[in-house]
Amino acid sequence: MFLRSFSCAAPMTPTPNPKPDAATAAGYVSDLVALMQLAPTGEDRFRGQSHNIGTPAVFGGQVLAQSLVAASLTVPADRAVHSMHAYFLLPGQHAPIDYTVHRARDGRSFTTRHVIAKQEGREIFEMAASFQTRDEGIDHQDAMPSTVDPLSAPSELERRIALGDRVPAPYRFRALLSPGLEIRVVDAPDLLAPVPCPPKSQIWMRAIAPLPDDPLVHRALLAYASDNGLLRAAMNPHALTFFSNKLRVASLDHAMWFHRDFRMDQWLLYVIDSPSASGARGLCRGSIFTQDGRLVASTAQEGMIRVRED
Repeated sequence: MFLRSFSCAAPMTPTPNPKPDAATAAGYVSDLVALMQLAPTGEDRFRGQSHNIGTPAVFGGQVLAQSLVAASLTVPADRAVHSMHAYFLLPGQHAPIDYTVHRARDGRSFTTRHVIAKQEGREIFEMAASFQTRDEGIDHQDAMPSTVDPLSAPSELERRIALGDRVPAPYRFRALLSPGLEIRVVDAPDLLAPVPCPPKSQIWMRAIAPLPDDPLVHRALLAYASDNGLLRAAMNPHALTFFSNKLRVASLDHAMWFHRDFRMDQWLLYVIDSPSASGARGLCRGSIFTQDGRLVASTAQEGMIRVRED
């Protein structure tokens, strides 16, 4: 559960350079890849480290990605993940996380794994993931909607830096992802003075330096990035942003399907919509396309969205 309520200040970190040189960019990406690497602690047990991106609780995308890696480490290399369904149970701390994998099924074509993430003996997250051998079959997809060039919009980091002192100090670096990822929101709302707009969003994203060729690294990093920006679409019609101090938001669950091969160090377009919000919950859906229009993944997430009247 990635809580986005900011009644207390998150630890401040130095502002990353929005346009780092090649060596610095490679270092950022190397750190992000290292975050995906887990240490074995027993049979089908692993431990992952945590990175504080400036939020009160550990970033949900980090737990998603590390859980996927943990499950993948118990699956034959010829089987790639095609779907994952997760629940955020409790806010995680900025501390190591222990993952336990249950080998639910090993079939002829499909493999199923269950993963439990714990901190200090408490279950904070659970996930089921399915893996499949590479098979041939029918093939079709939705077309990628029209959009703009990814470099036509400022990056999220540039937008936050431009706000400067207009944002209270505890909030300035809130919800920034790893500096190893570049995020550019198309038609982004004004973070300080939003107006009602359709429950939709388009986000360009990529790693800022070349990644290893290991497909698991790319899938894990896409899972990491997929938790960023989804719930924003549910807030748009209500003129709310994550900078709204009367807002309390938490990811409740997250589903993801992988359709086709891709590289996370090339531009991907995240197309998001929110078909419904009610009962202090918002449902959002996402489609992820390569720059040339191939649909490579789909997501769905429901989140708690509470607005304090005071």
